[in-house]
Amino acid sequence: MIGVVVDSNSQLPGSLGERYGIEVVPLTVTVNGVEHFEGVDLTPQAFYAAWDGAEAPTITTSQPSPGQFVEAYQRLIERGCTEILSVHVTEAMSGTLNSARLAAQMVDVPVRLVDSGTASFGISCCAWAAAEAIAGGVDIESAAVIAEQRAGALGTTFIVGIPQLIARSGRVDGASVAAAANDGIPVLAMSGGELTVVRSVTTVEAAVAAMTGYALGWAPSSPAGLRIAIGTSDATSESVSTDLDNALRGHPALSEAPVHYTIGPSVGAHTGPGTSGLFVF
Repeated sequence: MIGVVVDSNSQLPGSLGERYGIEVVPLTVTVNGVEHFEGVDLTPQAFYAAWDGAEAPTITTSQPSPGQFVEAYQRLIERGCTEILSVHVTEAMSGTLNSARLAAQMVDVPVRLVDSGTASFGISCCAWAAAEAIAGGVDIESAAVIAEQRAGALGTTFIVGIPQLIARSGRVDGASVAAAANDGIPVLAMSGGELTVVRSVTTVEAAVAAMTGYALGWAPSSPAGLRIAIGTSDATSESVSTDLDNALRGHPALSEAPVHYTIGPSVGAHTGPGTSGLFVF
C-alpha cells in the first residue's frame, strides 16, 4: 500500500485529504514571537485576525523538522503502508524538501520524494493527481511521475493584499511587485520560484478579467477540459473570489465547477489579507 504525504503549504482541503488518506506535515508560523503549527493550533481565521490591530504583525515561517516528517511517515506505516510518496513545496522556496529527505533515511520503508516545482494549492494539485492514480492501481514511481508532470502543467495567477510582503520575503526573484503596485493592482503569475507581473490594472474588475483570461488561455492537462481551484485568504478577498467563480463556473472550457481552498498562514505570511487567486491545469 502506498501512502501520500504533503506539507501544510499545500493548503490541502480536509475533504481531499480524507478522501485519499493524505498526511499533512505542518510548517511553523511565528506570529509576533509566538510559534504555531499551521493548521494545528493556528487557523487561517486566527492568523488574519492578527492584522486587525493598529500595527502589522511580525511573521516568519520555517520548514517542518525531519522529526515531524518521521512521525507522519510512521503514522502511514502503522496504517499498513509499505511505500510513501512525499510531495512538497518547491525547494527553490523552502527547506521543507530537505527535511523530508533527511526523514526518509530514518524510516524502514522506501520514500519517494517529489519537488512540486510550485507552492500553495499547486502542491495539492500534484498530490491529488498522484493519489488519484494510486487509487487506480499505479505503482509509486508512476505516481511520482504523474505528480511531476502535473507540476509542469500548472498555472497560477493572483493578486495580493500587501504587495510589499512579497518584495520583502526574499523567496522569489524576477518581479518588482512593490513597484508595480505603485501603478495599480499587480496581477501576478508564478512558476517554480519565478514570479512575474502579468499586468498592472486599476480596478478589481480588471484584475478579475485578467485572471479569468489567464485561466481560460491555459492548455488543459486532460481532454475533458480545465480544472480550476480558487483561493481566498479572508473576508476582505471573498468578493474577488466570488467574481472569479461567477466568471468561470459553467464555462465550456472547464471539465467541472471550480473548487475552492483557503489561503492559509504559510502563504498568507508573504501575501497578507485581501489575497485571491487561482490555479489552473
